[in-house]
Amino acid sequence: MLQPTSCPRLPSAFASDIRNFAMETNIESYLIEKRVFKPAKEFAKKARIKSLAQYQKIYRESIRRPETFWAREAKELTWQKPWKKVLDWKAPFAKWFIGGQLNLSENCLDRHLNGWRRNKAAIIWEGEPGEKRTLTYQQLHREVCHFANVLKRNRIRKGDRVIIYLPTIPEAAIAMLACARIGAVHSVVFGGFSADSIRDRIADSGAIALITADGSYRRGAVVPLKNNVDHALSGGTTVKRVIVFKRAGNEIHMEEGRDVWWHRELEYVDANCEPIAVASEHPLYILYTSGSTGKPKGILHTTGGYLLGIYSTMKYVFDVRDEDLFWCTADVGWVTGHSYVVYGPLTLGATTLMYEGAPNWPEPDRFWKIVEDYRVTILYTAPTAIRAFIRWGDDWVKKHDLSSLRLLGSVGEPINPEAWMWYHKTIGGGRCPIVDTWWQTETGAIMITPLPGAIPTKPGSATLAFFGVDAAVVNERGEEVGANVGGKLIIRKPWPSMLRTIYGDQERYQKQYWSEFKGRYLTGDGARRDRDGYFWIVGRIDDVLNVAGHRLGTSEIESALVAHTQVEEAAVVGRPDEMKGQAVVAFVTLKGSASPSTRLKAELRDHVGIHIGAIAKPDEVRFAEALPKTRSGKIMRRLLKEIASGQNVTGDTTTLEDFSVLAKLSEEE
Repeated sequence: MLQPTSCPRLPSAFASDIRNFAMETNIESYLIEKRVFKPAKEFAKKARIKSLAQYQKIYRESIRRPETFWAREAKELTWQKPWKKVLDWKAPFAKWFIGGQLNLSENCLDRHLNGWRRNKAAIIWEGEPGEKRTLTYQQLHREVCHFANVLKRNRIRKGDRVIIYLPTIPEAAIAMLACARIGAVHSVVFGGFSADSIRDRIADSGAIALITADGSYRRGAVVPLKNNVDHALSGGTTVKRVIVFKRAGNEIHMEEGRDVWWHRELEYVDANCEPIAVASEHPLYILYTSGSTGKPKGILHTTGGYLLGIYSTMKYVFDVRDEDLFWCTADVGWVTGHSYVVYGPLTLGATTLMYEGAPNWPEPDRFWKIVEDYRVTILYTAPTAIRAFIRWGDDWVKKHDLSSLRLLGSVGEPINPEAWMWYHKTIGGGRCPIVDTWWQTETGAIMITPLPGAIPTKPGSATLAFFGVDAAVVNERGEEVGANVGGKLIIRKPWPSMLRTIYGDQERYQKQYWSEFKGRYLTGDGARRDRDGYFWIVGRIDDVLNVAGHRLGTSEIESALVAHTQVEEAAVVGRPDEMKGQAVVAFVTLKGSASPSTRLKAELRDHVGIHIGAIAKPDEVRFAEALPKTRSGKIMRRLLKEIASGQNVTGDTTTLEDFSVLAKLSEEE
């Protein structure tokens, strides 16, 4: 059983001095967490990294001699040709393992076929309607080779860009691995995106082929994927071939000369396809993420460095063993799905579980039923999902045996301490370490995280930097700030899995990530470090509120609100205010037993004042039945800003999960 120990709290006078010392340009941070959970002795004994001292020793080496460290790690991968030089760094452009050649598909599949793992489950899949499939490494290898030959038959070659628009089914992983096998560059588009989103990504990438399905399942309904594709391709694009997998059996249109069925194409080719050796810096995939200008950014990742980043983090952060069943609940359309549903687990020879549908279909215990049915040992999910589970109630959890779980993970955004504690106690039974991970689409792999056998955890903190990651919190001049002073989170040295550029726009890449602090990567997140050196992410810099000369991170105010016994979830945004510059507006979802009232609004304002300070008290508290979220579970704060400011919602809402939520919020006075 993991037990909390006391954490030194800053003396109130000293804490006040820190606050007063913070420059106006810094992000002020006030929330102090006292609970600390040390790694369980039994877990630490079996872990790869067994103590804080061992972590610190390896970390020091990885920062002082990064090329030595990463070369040693890279030797565990399969290379068709060895590298001549580990790193060529001409800021902001990095090249890793120059001269080396390898194939990502070979590293995920072929290298596991010579021993007992060839008959081990590689992918276990469950569809939302309840279908089940298991593919061993040998079977998955055959499927990938077979489909790689389909790609070649359809004139897709090394370097060509291919859009993948599929649900979370084994064929998504097969398509990704098949592209990698022949050196094609894939760009996975999340299945919840609209025709316009697909069209934009085709235009930017110059893709010549698209892989999709007739439909997918979501909360019992069929999502018409192929219909979306038809709309995206209307009017002409660079796409010459569309390969369609038959998933839902819904009626679709097949364009003669352009569209072909996946299963029929397999009949024309065999299942023998040798992996093509590509340079370490050969492009692997382009993944589009939202940009402040409204134009999606095509984040480009290359083969060798990216593969090493996900391999190392799977090994050390999740401490994966051959007997583990690893379940990352992300959709394959997000970077988490790329790194920790498909490539990371398979590179390590692990068993990865994929689930197609919603967590509350047909009932709110679907996740817990899956954990029980398959005896999942490692669960990696998002704070938004965790807060939804809390809202649905513990009774759904108690129906199931979760004793197989040995490690829990959190990803996607900062997790508030109360949600962390619920996850720890209710899902982990008080025995499972939690790895709260910070990373981005741009970083490719986990950057700040506990190592479960070595680093004591604090609810709400991503703790310490991963090996080779030189992270720091700085002020506007790029100077590192002191303990518990908020600032901008940067990375000071290159790392293998880093993005190489924004596809087709090197100028934007340089300006957005590397111009503010020359030679240093600007993450776009605000953070602070406590007296133990632990990182606390306080939200996106774009979401920082300027209140009467104070710069406040939204995540701390949200955490304070959620710590109230009647609050389920909260999102905090700013609206223009003549006196303060910005006023704090809190959108709050209450627990089932709570009722909105003027008295509760006042109580919540006071609650924030007690936990953080009067400056952070919300000027306005608005109760909401639900908050607007994407299908990946992220709160769409941009829409809330527009509503709070009394504006019409004009931004892109194509990724919104439930449009009725937006309508109800807009009606509120």
